[in-house]
Amino acid sequence: MAELEVPHPREVFELQGQEAAEAAFEDTRGRGRLHHAWLLTGPEGVGKATFAYRAARRLLGAPADREFGLLGVDPEHPVSRQVMGRAHPDLLVLERIGDDGKPRKVIPVDDARKLSEFFSKSPASAPHRVAIIDAADDLNVNAANALLKTLEEPPPKGVLFMVSHSPGRLLSTIRSRCRRLAFAPLGLETAAAFVQSRTDVSDEAALRLARMSGGAPGKALQLAAADAIAFDDAARELLADLPRVDEAFALSLADRFKGAEGQAKFNLLFDRLAERVHGMVADRAAQGMGALDRWAQAWETLQRLPREVEGLNLDRTDALFAALIELRQAARA
Repeated sequence: MAELEVPHPREVFELQGQEAAEAAFEDTRGRGRLHHAWLLTGPEGVGKATFAYRAARRLLGAPADREFGLLGVDPEHPVSRQVMGRAHPDLLVLERIGDDGKPRKVIPVDDARKLSEFFSKSPASAPHRVAIIDAADDLNVNAANALLKTLEEPPPKGVLFMVSHSPGRLLSTIRSRCRRLAFAPLGLETAAAFVQSRTDVSDEAALRLARMSGGAPGKALQLAAADAIAFDDAARELLADLPRVDEAFALSLADRFKGAEGQAKFNLLFDRLAERVHGMVADRAAQGMGALDRWAQAWETLQRLPREVEGLNLDRTDALFAALIELRQAARA
């Protein structure tokens, strides 16, 4: 597959399968009962951030263009071009990507404090001032507390959209001050068709990507760009060989963990291993087979290690072989 670049949500002008969420928002706005804070919930990759930018463009004054759906606008409209260029004076975006273009571990408190100053000012050129947090799950503790201060004093003509993949992790005081808007995954066939419309993957690969994403089209596209099929094949091969471990093959995988993108590839392999082990445990339980405790322990290790490796800056190759040893023990039990 040719190298695939996944567009940022600010560059996307169509949204499939979330008509109910858009209608609920538009109904509230049309009745003049627009809430000042919206918590956009649902699995990663179902279109929450895309919705936030679509709603933002409308609130910033771009007229509706139904060719692009209920909240659609013309990509060539000046508001659209300003948003794409990150140059609209009435839009503030907080995300993990720093000013240098590199991902950070969290959204820091200094970024969150910008919200108060931003909303304290009147709109410069639009009907509203709009802020987007993508994602609120990435706020550190101090940043979450700074956000809470903004929510406690609703800004006039200010609207805040908070993307959240795991709303249960947010402070209850944050959740209680927001209007929740839920986004559901799409069907696997729809998600697969979405991937195929934007890539050159086969029918089978598109359906596999849709299954991996749980029906989240945006995530499926990200998985396609990350070569997830190859990592899923590698996970299947590693597990099929157990209790034997092909060290040369494992080392060839570990070579892909080097460099700036190494952590993401490490995480992807462990995600595919964990998903496949989860399926194996479920099948063994249904068949009344034993050694479930060992397999469950191995699954927990696969879930835990990526966080520890990233948080403690551990060696990724050592972590891979530690996980393989545990999987080997489970296979022998």
